[in-house]
Amino acid sequence: MRDLHLPGRSPVYAANGMCATSHPLAAQAAVACLQAGGNAMDAALVASAVLCVVEPYNTGVGGDCFALVSPAGGGDVVGLNGSGRTPMGASKEWYMERGISGIGLSDVHSVTIPGAVDAWVRLQEDYATWSLADILAPAIQYAEEGFPVSPRVSVDWGLLEGHLAHDADAVRTFMPGGRAPRLGQKVRLPALAHTLRLIGLKGRAGFYEGEVAQDLVDKLQAKGGLHTLDDFAATACDYVTPIRTNYRGKDVLEIPPNGQGITALVMLNILQEFDLGALDPLGAERFHLEMEAARMAYDMRDRYVADPAKADVPVADLLARRTAQELAGRIDPHKALENVTASRDPLHRDTVYLSVVDKDRMSVSFINSLYFGFGSGIVGAKSGVALQNRGAGFVVEDGHPNCIDAGKRPLHTIIPAMMLENGKPVLSFGVMGGAYQAVGHGHVVSNMVDYGMDIQEALDCPRAFHAGAQIEVERGLSPQTLEGLSARGHKVSEAVLPHGGGQGIVIDEAEGVLIGGSDPRKDGAAIGY
Repeated sequence: MRDLHLPGRSPVYAANGMCATSHPLAAQAAVACLQAGGNAMDAALVASAVLCVVEPYNTGVGGDCFALVSPAGGGDVVGLNGSGRTPMGASKEWYMERGISGIGLSDVHSVTIPGAVDAWVRLQEDYATWSLADILAPAIQYAEEGFPVSPRVSVDWGLLEGHLAHDADAVRTFMPGGRAPRLGQKVRLPALAHTLRLIGLKGRAGFYEGEVAQDLVDKLQAKGGLHTLDDFAATACDYVTPIRTNYRGKDVLEIPPNGQGITALVMLNILQEFDLGALDPLGAERFHLEMEAARMAYDMRDRYVADPAKADVPVADLLARRTAQELAGRIDPHKALENVTASRDPLHRDTVYLSVVDKDRMSVSFINSLYFGFGSGIVGAKSGVALQNRGAGFVVEDGHPNCIDAGKRPLHTIIPAMMLENGKPVLSFGVMGGAYQAVGHGHVVSNMVDYGMDIQEALDCPRAFHAGAQIEVERGLSPQTLEGLSARGHKVSEAVLPHGGGQGIVIDEAEGVLIGGSDPRKDGAAIGY
């Protein structure tokens, strides 16, 4: 329990249902859905849609989503991969013949076909009880009537003015008056409201066919994109079996590749070879081991993780105990590793993560993203849809498992998670922040399992991330810890922005209560009833 003399957040306790998101308007809409008789999937979709409006740079219908679902009454946890693919005309030969050696963040070729709406519709059909129109109604209302810009949103939106400036439709849609909105300013997104209304009325056809698809394809082709109406119409999500590892008696579940959830599991497997519980949770030795484990896990990610339909991804070998032992054996507690490949994705991305648990204990761990802020910065002229830039996660290197190719999913950073004990969910959680997310999962799990922190303390705890050749640390770490990291050979710098954000809900079956936490790095909240 936190020191009540000091500033901070207490975890939220409730018995009947709970939602934790990065924005209070979304959490409130989700809980209102639960109170009106909706289940956890209804509420999760409500929250995701509201977040597409009130945090439009982080998430949107022009992006992707993933989900883990634990059905009411028990049963196996189900995963859904709602990530989109490249256009069918985007063969690797096309890029190589033109001397394209990489995909830029604002490049039209970074736009993969959005998968989120198809995934929403599948989840609504298979698990929800409300109609899609009712689910989208709160988001449509905020888009039409307006919403006030909250503190963290105002900061991030302001930093993205230059990114939006490259596209006239982006400026018109997301920069009222030619600039990012101020803190507290009320913003309306009427074009996006119209698009959401079409989706509510027509389902996936309201996005992947008709006027919205035509608007987006026209925009992309005008910029030289290879996208077609057939590519949009063919978009389909997939149910997948979660991958897992056991960390000191707790099963941690992730979505399998093409997502980077396996990176978090490799990192946890390495850390399990050390007695972290004997170390200071805020000390240099703990963070040194965490960063070394992360660097090796990300090296494995960048070498092997890709679309399993297009590449051979050695999941079993990556998660094998012998792999963890071999990697852990390389770590010197007193010296930073040399010659470990730096993560090729050191830049900060962001997204939204949300968790919902209902009175029947259906649990939904859900994440939706545009990758970079406002994605590619390319926005539909009529639809108000910002298109993701997930294709920037590809490489253009023949023979690499993550080389761009036709109809291929990229290495994906967004990863929902769950923790199980004795086969039953005890925690639905996620940590946002692009490439940081895998480290965030490992950090939160270790905080709770190794140090006995509650969910709010685990999210509050200061963070570090291996960004390229250095470690970016948050201000919450002490000078002594920074000195200890430097003494071990790490290049240490202060992070410009805090690392990601996170949400989580603990399910206490014995007491029949839910315990929620929401990251103070965001504007959000855990709300229960």
